[in-house]
Amino acid sequence: MDTLSRDSNSSGSVLPLVGVIAGALGLILSVVALVKLSSIKKEIDLLNQDLTAKISTIEGDVRNATAANEKSNTALREGVQNALNQVAEQIGVLRGQVTKIEEAQKARPVAAAGAKGAAAAAPTGVLNADGTYTVASGDTISKIARKFAVKPDAIEAENPGLDPTKIKVGSKIRIPKK
Repeated sequence: MDTLSRDSNSSGSVLPLVGVIAGALGLILSVVALVKLSSIKKEIDLLNQDLTAKISTIEGDVRNATAANEKSNTALREGVQNALNQVAEQIGVLRGQVTKIEEAQKARPVAAAGAKGAAAAAPTGVLNADGTYTVASGDTISKIARKFAVKPDAIEAENPGLDPTKIKVGSKIRIPKK
């Protein structure tokens, strides 16, 4: 029994020692893990701050670009509007000039056909001040009568010797009063 009690005493004293060593190792490992965790948390915080600063910078850049784009669009819109206004103004000037040219052509006397140095004839297609009508191209007695709301027979009666089939551009006929 003596041997037995010695063996159990010697093995009993090693086990508690192994347990203490294992506990100490666990404690050391947990302290190392806490230190590592703390340093990783500091790195994550630094990265978050860096990312936040970069995002703020990008947001500012986007706002500046948007503002510059708006200014550019406004300037472009104003430039196009000014150009269109100038074109409209020039069209108005040209219309006025065309109107003046048309009026000048209507007022310009037309020389009798085939006569050199002949007196100026009245413009065709209009009622003259003396009550005569100067025949225009395409006119017939019927068209002239409709134009002045009279009957073709009345025009023929007002112009004895008039052959309705042989009226010529530039000839004058009298228009009866209504």
